[in-house]
Amino acid sequence: MNPEQTPDESYEQPVAYDAQGRPLYAHPPKTEAPQQVTPQQPAPQQFVHVARAVEPARQEVSEEVKKRHDDSAKAYPTLNLSENEYVINAVRRHPIGLFLPMSIGTLIIVVALTIALNFSAIIDSVGITGALADPGLVVTPVLLFCVLIGLGMFIVYYVYVNNKFFLTNESVIQEIQLSLFSRHEQTVSLANIEDASYYQRGILQQLINYGSIRLSTQGDETTYRFTYVAHPKEHIATLNNAVESFKNGRPVGD
Repeated sequence: MNPEQTPDESYEQPVAYDAQGRPLYAHPPKTEAPQQVTPQQPAPQQFVHVARAVEPARQEVSEEVKKRHDDSAKAYPTLNLSENEYVINAVRRHPIGLFLPMSIGTLIIVVALTIALNFSAIIDSVGITGALADPGLVVTPVLLFCVLIGLGMFIVYYVYVNNKFFLTNESVIQEIQLSLFSRHEQTVSLANIEDASYYQRGILQQLINYGSIRLSTQGDETTYRFTYVAHPKEHIATLNNAVESFKNGRPVGD
């Protein structure tokens, strides 16, 4: 290529000839234009703004429900009732459960007092004399013994009568008195009760009409029992109606 020619002009001059004498030209190589790479724009972010009240809206409650809640709170001050919760049915234990311990305690006290009051006659009939025949050696211990037996009977009575079972418009509450100074409360929502039943065993329970109530819950499969219940069939019918009404969204206890 002539140095005086520009690159474009050199490609217009023949560089060779073919067998027929036709000129051959050189052509510049084809170069592809570089593609411009445009940076990808980030997708626009979408924000959803949810407005929420500072305090949830309070549901309107009738005056009757408020009154029933206030009456229940006054009648059962130890219950942990939620707002607008009221007691529909209070189940207490049948007195038959106290018959055996009270009878045994009373019998022991009667025998002990009988021995103390007739100690002199007993000593004379046996023929014991001297210091052992002094009534003071027996009367005082016997009286202390009777006081202890009476205290034990009171504790048994207190623990027995303070085990209670309550049905409310929202839940089932069981107050469990374990000892004189130990108690706790179990609460089960009506929505979690899967089965409620009762059973009576033996002729005595059917004649006197008392038995046991059994509740089973969903999920944890916990079973709750309340024994010595008077008229258990009626209480279970009320409980099942309350559970059905609560799960179907109907007023409970009306």
